[in-house]
Amino acid sequence: MPVKLAQGMQLDGFELLAPLHQGGMATLWRVAHPDHPGPLLMKLPRIGYGEAATQIVGFEVERMLMPVLAGPHVPRFVASGDFEDQPWLVMEHVPGDTLRPLLEQAPLPAERVAALGALAATALQDLHRQGAVHLDVKPSNLLLRPAEAGGEARIVLIDFGLSHHQHLPDLLAEQFHVPIGTGPYIAPEQVLGVRNDPRSDLFALGVTLYHLATGERPFGNPTGEGGLKRRLYRDPPPPRALKPDLPRWLQEIVLRCLEVDPDARYPTAAQLAFDLRHPEQVPLTERAGRTRRDGRLAVARRWFGRYTRERALAAPATQHLAQAPLLMVAIDLKHEDPALCRALHESVQRALQTTPGARLACVTVMRTARIGMDSNLDAAGRNRHVKRLVALRDWVRPLQLDEHRVTFHVLEAHDPAEALVEYARTADVDHILLGARGLTGVRRMLGSVSARVVAEAPCTATVVRVRGEPQAP
Repeated sequence: MPVKLAQGMQLDGFELLAPLHQGGMATLWRVAHPDHPGPLLMKLPRIGYGEAATQIVGFEVERMLMPVLAGPHVPRFVASGDFEDQPWLVMEHVPGDTLRPLLEQAPLPAERVAALGALAATALQDLHRQGAVHLDVKPSNLLLRPAEAGGEARIVLIDFGLSHHQHLPDLLAEQFHVPIGTGPYIAPEQVLGVRNDPRSDLFALGVTLYHLATGERPFGNPTGEGGLKRRLYRDPPPPRALKPDLPRWLQEIVLRCLEVDPDARYPTAAQLAFDLRHPEQVPLTERAGRTRRDGRLAVARRWFGRYTRERALAAPATQHLAQAPLLMVAIDLKHEDPALCRALHESVQRALQTTPGARLACVTVMRTARIGMDSNLDAAGRNRHVKRLVALRDWVRPLQLDEHRVTFHVLEAHDPAEALVEYARTADVDHILLGARGLTGVRRMLGSVSARVVAEAPCTATVVRVRGEPQAP
């Protein structure tokens, strides 16, 4: 059962002082620690029944990413860990409020929209310089920090659960194969699986500026993949069609951010910030004068050409796979054998020593029913997904690997062999290591998981056995 939080409770030395927010994804608490001065915030993901696996993996992404980010536009990372299977993350508690409440006041004056947009673009430029793309830019993730003595107000980016870093594994891309983002703000290339383009953040910021300037979302609130793909061929209403007194320079900036082709957007967040701060220098194109959406003929042309456009936009999607060589170890946590575990540890260690630049992905499969729904809580009320993540960490601990060299993945599937092969294929794995237990009569007839993985794997696969065990035919 998830940990029941209460004021005064201690989690690995951090005292829970007061709850700050309880959302659909996580709970936030104000905390204190004798070794960490200053206001602190603890984030704990919801791990009870019915919580999506993407939510848990997203929290793992944030825990991996935040320690490598720095500067005035991200919360300072303090610590992270697990308390009785409950993951937690502690960071600086940044004062201020997000831009979300401002949507209730929209449309805002153009100068106010531009000023906020410039602050957000400056924050994004700082993030992009560090090799990261946020990929979930929206008003609720843009926190306006008030000006301090002698300083200026600034935007602080929060919630990095969907983010991508060019030097870190992309857990979400490796484990899930659906568009990942917030429907109204997701960029066209994100819909197609591209997660490494900083200009995706500029598209999402353009959606935010459009909403603040007009009071409406440019693409509504789509949920399904079909609705998301409409933005590949259907242009939004020009902002001046909704608010005729909107300055032409602001429409020019917003519509440039919302271009389907990333090459037609601003090349960097810094250039976007410059235009927002110097509207008198914005070169106006036909975008500035639009008063209506494109006609049926133009939309039809784009619709019929969408397949070519989709291929072009999705072309960079494999760039994040350049982390090779990638070594994958498949671990059966349900039937652990000490002797086989030692043999697998030794094999993994030898492989990593042979290729010092390799990254290790520790993978296990949590079986699900073919028909019907499985509870994600075990008999003791603990989240099964999180429980297996903790077990994977315990399994790899004897290897003493740098934390940025190893990642952990819990696949949910009714067919373990199929899940392992599919993961290896989509993550561009170079070498699979997996253990194999002795064969029973039933497993000989049905085929073992290891035999199927070896037969179907898109890469080298090594089966580790304990000496003396019967071999697969």
